Amino acid sequence: MAWPQLFFLHPVSLYQGAAFPFALLFNYLCSMDSFSIPARHLFLLAGGGVLAWAAMGSFAVLVFIPALCAGFLICSLGPQDVHRCTFSFQMSWQTLCHLGLHYTEYYLQEPPSERFCITLSSLMLLTQRVTSLSLDICEGKVKAASEGVGNRSSWSEHLCEVLPYFSYLLFFPALLGGPLCSFQRFQTRVQGSSSLCPGHSFGALTVRGLQILGLECLTEVMRGVVSAGVGLADCHQLQCIYVLWASAGLFKLTYYSHWLLDDSLLRAAGFASAFGESPGEEGYIPDADIWTLESTHRISLFTRKWNQSTARWLRRLIFQRGRAWPLLQTFAFSAWWHGLHPGQVFGFLCWAVMVEADYLIHTFANVFVRSWPIRLLYRILTWAHTQLIIAYIMLAVELRSLSSLWLLCNSYNSVFPVVYCVLLFLLAKRKHKFD
Repeated sequence: MAWPQLFFLHPVSLYQGAAFPFALLFNYLCSMDSFSIPARHLFLLAGGGVLAWAAMGSFAVLVFIPALCAGFLICSLGPQDVHRCTFSFQMSWQTLCHLGLHYTEYYLQEPPSERFCITLSSLMLLTQRVTSLSLDICEGKVKAASEGVGNRSSWSEHLCEVLPYFSYLLFFPALLGGPLCSFQRFQTRVQGSSSLCPGHSFGALTVRGLQILGLECLTEVMRGVVSAGVGLADCHQLQCIYVLWASAGLFKLTYYSHWLLDDSLLRAAGFASAFGESPGEEGYIPDADIWTLESTHRISLFTRKWNQSTARWLRRLIFQRGRAWPLLQTFAFSAWWHGLHPGQVFGFLCWAVMVEADYLIHTFANVFVRSWPIRLLYRILTWAHTQLIIAYIMLAVELRSLSSLWLLCNSYNSVFPVVYCVLLFLLAKRKHKFD
């Protein structure tokens, strides 16, 4: 295998790697007093524009238009209206773009353009930043842009007032990937001095690079295992469980590698917590907690730790604001945000049911499972069951199409979520009886 193929298995990784020197340059320039705050915003905004054109080509317009419209809405509406309007516009635009992908894949039955897929991914991240900022304004955490703009007399003052919002929506370290960075944190980093310590950062980034390289090597090994075996269409009985585990393992390793690379780019630019700081710092949380994800026996904990910044964003945007069935609303919205492919709708709704079952199962187990040998056995069995259910959901979401979903549902793998569904029904009935 060629080394470039190993390092850059996905086009996004190539563009993220190309942006790395510019992220380090930005962090270095921030240590100079001559590098003014408006210049920093322009650097980030221009970098986002160049990176978008390089990665997406003409499809970059599909990101620029909603960013400009969202910026205009944020700068012209008051705190009471800004979130509702920006949310409605952003999700409507994103849904139209996803419908274009549906048309290409299901009606024309053609593979979508690679650049168009990158554009959709970037658009989903833009939706996170737009709604996060509008919620901050609505909740009073960030001053409404309309208040400041209305008091400015000259165009230069208007520009200086609105520039941070457009810069935040399109800043290049987070354009193609990475954990959600809040507007407050973004402003703090842009207005502050460089957080780059050459000796420490170089060593830390080197370690992170070796971790990414190790994950890429494991990904290639797993890819060889998956390609050498049979698929869901050809597997028989218990062999399908092995296919499920291997395929989901390949997807997870790919995600881990991308998340570490995205996080490193944000750290290099100074927008993430410095290496060694607590990851739970306000406004930033990394997406990858690999040890917890691979060792937990709780589906609910896996759900909170998988793509952590997105999970926290969904919790804030939907779960905490939902009145009836907030868990179901959250997963249903997640399916909408991801594109409403058949596998995604099934996968996320199944995930919601599994989380609900997980809460009940472990609540009852904590009461009745007391001796440590039985508790150890219980933990081992629930760990294996959790990992297989997550693998089942992951295949449904990633394979997306109705034909692939049909193969998955008709395999032996469906036993695992069905067991949790039966337990949910029995325990919910018992809980209702006791109540």
